[in-house]
Amino acid sequence: MTFTQTMRDGGTAVTTASDIVLDVDGLSVEYASAGAPVRACTDVTFQLRRGEILGVVGESGSGKSTLITALTRLQRPPAVTTSGRIVFHPQSGRPGIDLVQLKPRALRSLRWTSLSIVLQSAMDALNPVMRVGEQFVDVLRVHDRSMSRAAAWAEARRLLGLVGISADRARSYPHELSGGMRQRATIALALACRPELVVMDEPTTAVDVVMQRQILAQVLRLRREFDFAVVFVTHDLSLLLELADRIAVMYAGRIVELASAQDLYRTPMHPYTRGLRDSFPPLHAPLERLEGIPGTPPDLRALPSGCPFAPRCPAVMERCHQHLPLLTPRGDRSAACHLHDEELVR
Repeated sequence: MTFTQTMRDGGTAVTTASDIVLDVDGLSVEYASAGAPVRACTDVTFQLRRGEILGVVGESGSGKSTLITALTRLQRPPAVTTSGRIVFHPQSGRPGIDLVQLKPRALRSLRWTSLSIVLQSAMDALNPVMRVGEQFVDVLRVHDRSMSRAAAWAEARRLLGLVGISADRARSYPHELSGGMRQRATIALALACRPELVVMDEPTTAVDVVMQRQILAQVLRLRREFDFAVVFVTHDLSLLLELADRIAVMYAGRIVELASAQDLYRTPMHPYTRGLRDSFPPLHAPLERLEGIPGTPPDLRALPSGCPFAPRCPAVMERCHQHLPLLTPRGDRSAACHLHDEELVR
C-alpha cells in the first residue's frame, strides 16, 4: 500500500505502508459524568509517517489534550477510550501493536524506548527534589540494566548538551534552571532512549518568543539527527505553519481538516481553518484589519445538530444544520465541510 505526501519544498514523496509509525483509526474518547457521558474525541483517524512532524491545532476545548493523552495511554478516569485503534508500528519490523489493548506492563516497556512525551509544564514533568541528571540516570538504567551509573551520568550530560544546556547543570535541581532550560531538559529527557515517536504538548507555551524560536529550531535539528516522528500539539497555527509537515485541525472533538502546512496556509478548505489562519498578522503584507472567529466553541455536552461549526460559520448553508460533514479525502488532503460536497459542486 502506498501514499503520497506533499513536502515542505512543494514536491511529493511516495510513502509505503512500512513507513507508517502510527495508525490511528476511529478513535473516540469519552468522559463519564453524572448525566450522559461527554465525548471529547470522536472518530479521529490519521496516519503518522516516520520522521514526520504532524501538528494538531485548535481552540481550547477542541479535544487536543484528550487526543494526546489517549495516544500515549496517559489518560485517567473519568476519561476512557470507547472505540478505535492506535496501532504503533515498530521500526524493527515486528507486527503493529494496538496501544489501546496493551497491558500496563507491556506499555511501560514501550515508553521512552519507542514513544515518549514532552509535557506543557516542565515543572510538572521534572521531579523538584531530584537533580536533573539523576532523572536521566533513572530513565536510562530502567531501560538498559547493563548501563552503569557513571555511564548514565555521562549520557545525561551529553543529552543536555544536545539541547544547549551546559553539562555541569546536570547536577542542578529543576528550580535552579530557567524556564527555557527546564523545557529543553524535558525534550532531552524524552529523547534519552531514542524513541521513534515523540508527542509534544504545547512545549513552548510557558516561554518567551525568543526561547520559543530556539526550542523549535532544536526540535527540527534533533528530528533530523535522530529521525523520530513528532505529534506537536498547540493552539498556535502560525507556529505549526513553520514547524510541521502536515497539520490536523480539530474542532469539537473532531478533525475537520488535514493537509500539508503549505496547502493549509495557501488554500484552507474549512472555514474554521481559514478563520484560524486569518486571526494572526502576516510579517510582510499591507496593513489590514484582522477578523477573529465570532462566537465560542460548542458545549460538548450539547452539540448542535449537523456541523458543530455551523453557528459560527460565515459560509453556513441549510444543509450544515441538518447533516454532519465527515472527514473526506480530497486529493492528498482531507476536509469535513459541505462546501466541498460533490453534489453541491455539480
